[in-house]
Amino acid sequence: MENQNPWWYGEIDSKYEEWEKSPVKWEPPILKRFNFKPYSLNFLVGPRQVGKTTTLKIYIHKLLSENVNPKSIFYFSCEELTDFRELGEVIDNYLSFREANKISSSIIILDEITFVEDWHRAIKARIDRGVFKSDILIISGSASLEILRQREYFPGRRGSGIDINFYPLSFSEYLKALKGLETIKGGILEVEKVMEVNKIHKPILKEFFNKYMLTGGFPPPIIEFFSRGRISFETRKIYIDWLKNDFRKLGRNESYMKEVLAYIVNSQCNPISWLNISKETSIASPHTAQAYVENLKNLFVTEIINFLSQDSKILFRKNKKIYIIDPFLYTTICEYVKTEVNKPSLLESIVASHLTRKYETFYWKNKSEVDLIIKLNGKQIGIEVKTSPRSWRKPKHLDKILILTMEDIPLFLSSIDI
Repeated sequence: MENQNPWWYGEIDSKYEEWEKSPVKWEPPILKRFNFKPYSLNFLVGPRQVGKTTTLKIYIHKLLSENVNPKSIFYFSCEELTDFRELGEVIDNYLSFREANKISSSIIILDEITFVEDWHRAIKARIDRGVFKSDILIISGSASLEILRQREYFPGRRGSGIDINFYPLSFSEYLKALKGLETIKGGILEVEKVMEVNKIHKPILKEFFNKYMLTGGFPPPIIEFFSRGRISFETRKIYIDWLKNDFRKLGRNESYMKEVLAYIVNSQCNPISWLNISKETSIASPHTAQAYVENLKNLFVTEIINFLSQDSKILFRKNKKIYIIDPFLYTTICEYVKTEVNKPSLLESIVASHLTRKYETFYWKNKSEVDLIIKLNGKQIGIEVKTSPRSWRKPKHLDKILILTMEDIPLFLSSIDI
């Protein structure tokens, strides 16, 4: 426990020091949302290697710089814990420590709690005993569904707690972090006007979008690319090993996972069904195929888009469109399953994964297809990612349509308020 909290002894944290000394660094934009108040039970979820732990350590350093009592800040990585009993013992050890040091209010950070069996039992029991009544609790994890399920065990027990989804950098965040360029942004209804204003930056946007397609928004490939000019096999392997490891923890078959990933990238953003996945892979059941794709979504690897009818009904039984949430993950998965990167699919995936962070996003298909549809204030706004010349006619039921060419995509992504 003491090893994970070096600030108790006036020492600098190694993770923070590593970030501070990095040749390429930025302050994670998500820190703006770290406005926690006691009492609160807060959840921070996002994919592995997105920078959650580093962000938490930067947050701790900020607290220390504001003269918060170092011993009132407790950080613990739960990856090596097995169940709620072990977690409870760790928490009780800290509670005894702070009592001995006459600390009345703490910031308690439990990192990577996802796979601790029944972790909620340790937290809930102590909330009910009132031991956290003046504290801020931050619980971090890498599998959103597991945390969301267990979050339901805390009705009326979260105080002023909030939920934060930690995504890889969006393109506009990437521009600000690595170029210092902060573009004007607007919502989907006014984005075309904003794009006109941002056209002045077009050469820079194109240059950095080409880099973004390589590095995505994850810190390790960004740092490696901007400091060494390339992304190594070892860095890609980190992400594949993460996937394999988390699928094993979920009791899933690693080979099936690989086949499902291959099917997704080879579908090239076309609508697919659970039945087709089961027919084209070694997975015998459509229900099992669905479970594997949903596992990928809950681990922040994919996003699932449903069909939206002309009268704005979501047709859940229709085929789905499945997107990889980040360009670096997309190209890494293609390499893993030995599939060539399809650039139009990569571009559509980037646009889709940005929009789903903020908007209800769907697709539509009949004789023609609309790549993406946003449902907003009773209106349907279509987005067509048109990367090659082809005939296309606007469906009559859409209230508005945006057609994005390859030239438009960097401008759109830097102008949309995500």
